[in-house]
Amino acid sequence: MNANGEVDFYASYNRFKSYQTPRLGRKQVRRFDSGFWEPAGCGPDMAFLDVGCGTGLFLAYLRAKGVADFLGIDNDPALAKHIAAEIADKFVVADVWRFLDGGAGGRRFDRITLFDLLEHFAAEDGARLLAKLAKVLKPGGRVVVKVPNMGSPWGGGYQFGDLTHKAAYNPSSMRQLALASGYECITCYPHRQGSRGRRFKDRLLHGFLSRLVMTPPEIWSANFFAVLKQRRD
Repeated sequence: MNANGEVDFYASYNRFKSYQTPRLGRKQVRRFDSGFWEPAGCGPDMAFLDVGCGTGLFLAYLRAKGVADFLGIDNDPALAKHIAAEIADKFVVADVWRFLDGGAGGRRFDRITLFDLLEHFAAEDGARLLAKLAKVLKPGGRVVVKVPNMGSPWGGGYQFGDLTHKAAYNPSSMRQLALASGYECITCYPHRQGSRGRRFKDRLLHGFLSRLVMTPPEIWSANFFAVLKQRRD
């Protein structure tokens, strides 16, 4: 608790999450390839910003893909000692609002990622964050988001498993957030997890449930991705 007797869940967040330096393996590379790189139309010559980068697994992935221009920011200084040495110079402890109000150091980015981040902001603040990110996005750039899927019966474990979450999304409300922030949501697609066999069984189950229930969700996976681009109207 703070001096006012209020609970600050972020004060114990590093212990709750049990921070560890991640190891990038072939499995993680394949999942980032299919879940991000290919759907977002990425290339190694692009500039990337990962907001809320955590312990840096995605940053390690970008390095493995041959990307030279990338940066990860996170507000928790406890993360610094868990960032792998080879990407330490690509990590900055920064408050996202100060970082963006300072013009991101004059840098612009082709792809900005917010993985497991927007749900930590109230919807109004999430819209404000997206609007500010637009100012450091290159023409034709994209923002790629991953959030718990509250349109799916499996999303609650992710959404309610962390008391720092303040907003909940399904594909429909993500499109609404995008419009309110000056973007268009190009696509929403599932976050596929598990082995090939596990994913096959999930497809069978979800296909069966879609025929059985009156109003099946647009996306069944517990989390989903969305790709946003700026509107020009």
